[in-house]
Amino acid sequence: MEDGMTNEQTEKVLQFQDITGIEDMNICRDVLIRHQWDLEIAFQEQMNIREGIPTTYAASRDVRAPAVLDDRFLQQVFSATMPGGRSARGGLGPVPRSITGIIGYVINMVFQYCYSTFASVLSTLLNMGRNDERITDPVGDVMSFIRSYNERYPVHPVFYQGTYAQALNDAKQELRFLLIYLHKDPTNNPDVESLCRTTLSDQSVIDYINRNMLFWGCDVSSPEGYRVSHTLNVNTYPTMMLITLRNNRMVVVGRFEGDCMPEELIRRMQTVISANEIWLSQARADRLERNLTQTLRQQQDEAYRLSLRADEEKERLRQLERDAEREAQEAIERERAEEERKKEEIAQLKIELAEKVPNEPPAGASDVISVVFKLPNGARLERRFLNSHSLIDVYNYLFCHPSSPDEFEITTNFPKRVLYASTFINNDAINGNCNVTTLAEAGLKHREVLFVNDLEA
Repeated sequence: MEDGMTNEQTEKVLQFQDITGIEDMNICRDVLIRHQWDLEIAFQEQMNIREGIPTTYAASRDVRAPAVLDDRFLQQVFSATMPGGRSARGGLGPVPRSITGIIGYVINMVFQYCYSTFASVLSTLLNMGRNDERITDPVGDVMSFIRSYNERYPVHPVFYQGTYAQALNDAKQELRFLLIYLHKDPTNNPDVESLCRTTLSDQSVIDYINRNMLFWGCDVSSPEGYRVSHTLNVNTYPTMMLITLRNNRMVVVGRFEGDCMPEELIRRMQTVISANEIWLSQARADRLERNLTQTLRQQQDEAYRLSLRADEEKERLRQLERDAEREAQEAIERERAEEERKKEEIAQLKIELAEKVPNEPPAGASDVISVVFKLPNGARLERRFLNSHSLIDVYNYLFCHPSSPDEFEITTNFPKRVLYASTFINNDAINGNCNVTTLAEAGLKHREVLFVNDLEA
């Protein structure tokens, strides 16, 4: 046990705290104690309390109330003169047993009904010319009524804390019954005092109302209560009306006039709810079907979007692959074209440089040296030059020879020296030695052996 609670009660406190989000366990315990540890009723009370908060509704006072059909042919009407009813002022009294009394009773009932209808029509016509300047703060009217009612009758069902229009909209949206109670000064209306003090304070009535419907009330002396009383054609007090959605319209399906015993009020509400629950069940089924259809459509749309996105991603990847292949092919083509262009330029350059190669001097001429060249492919070339010939002349001779590489360097064997080197950059032949060094200056002797090294290898 914890604070005198049983294990079952502690478990209910924890469940109530979990579903309501109330952090203070003492508050959760007090609410459950107030409702005799009925978890469902306590939770429903909290939901009803959260239906309207003054600061929240104050920002939305212009909410329009859905049209309410108030047709007595569609209503189940209960009065204080019916079995189970009671009236501190008497009323029509019990049904007489004699023929004359029965005729008088029927005439009196018809007269009262006609009078009530005529008074309602006349009141509506008289109030058509009134402006709505009286309706200044509907939320304030409702909250003021709830506070005054709490002071006089502390035990009662949970009142909806919002305007009549907001209560109607919530009942329609949530597919719930809405019980309207129009209050009048109990000091001058003993039936109102009896209903509030005895019937609406009964715990079974409180539990039934909290569990099965929204409960909205207001004093007819306030602008909001006055407007609702004329909208619903209320002429006798106390009066409660049960409103629900029927064929997609909010309809008054039950009217409870006068006072009655708690058990009788529950029986009457059960009668009305049983007769009209089928409409809410149908509305819930239609709404569920619409929601399922909408959910299915959303799922289909989402699946289509995902499939479309997947197809687009596949197409994007394929396009990237095609672009990569195209770029690679273009790079290969550019490289091949560059190679071809380079070969053409080299071939043209060889033609031009071949004209600059000096003629080979005769073997017996003075100042003649013979040079042996070893090519990268293993071939040996021997050629005579004059000591006055330059290294460029040697290079041009080797460059124009068909067995020589296109880019090469000329080196001695030992010690190794690079006599001449040439590479092609930006379509031009760049020579390593730009001076016109002669063979004698380079230190070459007769029967000198030089190596030709391929720079592209």
